[in-house]
Amino acid sequence: MELKRVVVTGMGTVNPLGNSIPEFWEGLKNGVNGVGPITRFDASKQKTQFACEVKGFDPTVYVDKKEVRRYDLYSLFAFAAAEQAVKDSGLDLEKINKERAGVIWGAGIGGLGTFFHEVRDYNPENPKMSPFFIPKMIANIAGGMIAVRYGFRGINLTTVTACASSTHSLIDAMTYIRLGKADVFVAGGSEAAINEAGVCGFNSMRALSTRNDDPSTASRPFDRDRDGFVMGEGSGALILEEYEHAINSGAKIYAELVGGAMTADAYHMTAPDPEGRGACSVMRLAVEDAGLKPEDVDYVNVHGTSTGLGDLAETKAILKTFGEHAYKMSISSTKSMTGHLLGAAGTIESIASILALQHGVIPPTINQFNLDPDLDPNLDYTFNHAKERQINVALSNTFGFGGHNGTVLFKKLS
Repeated sequence: MELKRVVVTGMGTVNPLGNSIPEFWEGLKNGVNGVGPITRFDASKQKTQFACEVKGFDPTVYVDKKEVRRYDLYSLFAFAAAEQAVKDSGLDLEKINKERAGVIWGAGIGGLGTFFHEVRDYNPENPKMSPFFIPKMIANIAGGMIAVRYGFRGINLTTVTACASSTHSLIDAMTYIRLGKADVFVAGGSEAAINEAGVCGFNSMRALSTRNDDPSTASRPFDRDRDGFVMGEGSGALILEEYEHAINSGAKIYAELVGGAMTADAYHMTAPDPEGRGACSVMRLAVEDAGLKPEDVDYVNVHGTSTGLGDLAETKAILKTFGEHAYKMSISSTKSMTGHLLGAAGTIESIASILALQHGVIPPTINQFNLDPDLDPNLDYTFNHAKERQINVALSNTFGFGGHNGTVLFKKLS
C-alpha cells in the first residue's frame, strides 16, 4: 500500500528558554543558557543545587484557576504546549472528524512531584490521600485530558520509554497517519521532575552535574570536563496532519515528517552501548524509512546530554552511519541550553530542528571550552555560536535509559 505523507502544521512549547515558540527560538539562536538555582524546593542539602527550570509559567492561562490543583505540573505543561500547537495550526475544531483526531503523548516519569509529596505525607495511623493522587500521578493522564479538552475521540495512547518517550510519540503518530488510521494528532511530551525525588534520585546514580560553583557552564556536551547532565523541565507539542488533510484545510506547513525509527541497545540498564550500535542502527533505519540517503542529511540535533559515555557513543554512531558525509553536516546539542527535559526532550529537540530548518540557522552547542580528546575534532559541533547554513533535512536523536532509541527526520516541504 502507498503510505500517506505526514506534515507539521502547529507547534507549542513551555521550556527553560521560553513559554512560547518565538521565545524558544530567540533563546536557541542567541545561545541563551536556561540554567539557574533550583527554586521549586530547598535544594541546599542536595549534591546538585541548580537546574533548567521553566520560568514565569502561569497555568491559569490554560486551565481555570479552580482546576489547577487537580493536575500535576507535568500535565499543566502539557496543556500549555497542546493549546499553543492547536491554535498555531488553525485547526477548525467544528469541522474536523474528531473520530480521526487523536493524541499520543510521552512522559518518562509522569507525576513524580505528586507521588513524592503524597507518599511523604502519608500517615499510617490516619491513612488518607488526596482523591486526586492517582489521576494526577499516572503518566497517561495528560494525553487523556488533552483529548477531553478538544473532543478528540480517535487513537489515544501514552509512550513511556524514558528520555525517548516523546520521540516515540511522534513516530507512533506518524505511523498511524501513514497507514490511514487517523488524519491529525496532537503529539509530544512533558516532564516535571525537578523536585526532591527527581534530583536526589538522579544524584544517587551520579548522573547529574554537581558543578555548584559554576552552574552556568554545567551543561557542556562534548567538553573534556563535563560531569553529568543538567535536569530540565517543560513540554513540546506538534500537530501532525495527513498531507492532503492539511492542504485541503489551507493549513500552513512547517515541515514534513519524512521518517522515523526505534531500536534497542539491549546492553545495560542505564549506560549506552559504548560502540553506539543501537544509535547507529536507529539513524540508519530512520534515513531509510524516509527514502533518503545519509548524504541528504544536513543537520543532526544530537541527544548530547553532557555525559562522557553518551557523547562518545553517539559520536561513534554518527561516524559509522554517515561516513565521510559526517564532516559535511552540522551537529549541535540544544541540551547545552535547555538542560535535559527527559521524556519531553525528543519533541523539544524536534521543534528546535524544525525551527533550524525553517530559518536556516543551526543552534549552537554552548559551554564548550576544551573538546574531549576522545572525540573527532573535525566534526562541526557548532560550538558556542549559532551559524547560518542551508538546511533541507534535519535529523533528531533521542536515547533513553533501558537502551530505548528514537530518531526522526524532518524535511522542507517539496
